Amino acid sequence: MIKRRWIVLGVACGALFSGAVGLAGPIDPTHHPHPEHLQMVHDAEHAVDHAWEVYHRAALGGTIASPALQAEIEHHLHEARTLVTQAQQAAERGDQQQVERLVGQVQSHTTQAIDGSKEQKK
Repeated sequence: MIKRRWIVLGVACGALFSGAVGLAGPIDPTHHPHPEHLQMVHDAEHAVDHAWEVYHRAALGGTIASPALQAEIEHHLHEARTLVTQAQQAAERGDQQQVERLVGQVQSHTTQAIDGSKEQKK
């Protein structure tokens, strides 16, 4: 009975991790209708991921200056995620100006989130 639980647990974990690896794969511009915009959006996604990592390290370390600043950082991070989704949609339509504008806004929000995460308690 115990052996059976380990097998089920192993299969479940294997399925979970194999699915995650498939999602995190490299970008494939050949299947995208506008590959010229894809890299910009992909880089913006990485910038948002990095900003979340910096924020989480600061939050777990207890070094964020204040609860108000923490709420502000989280707002910037959520806004950046929303803008990435909009940039992906603009890239699908082939709207280069919109992609560039949205990616610029993502960069602004991620920069503010990272700067806020680095602000130390006094």
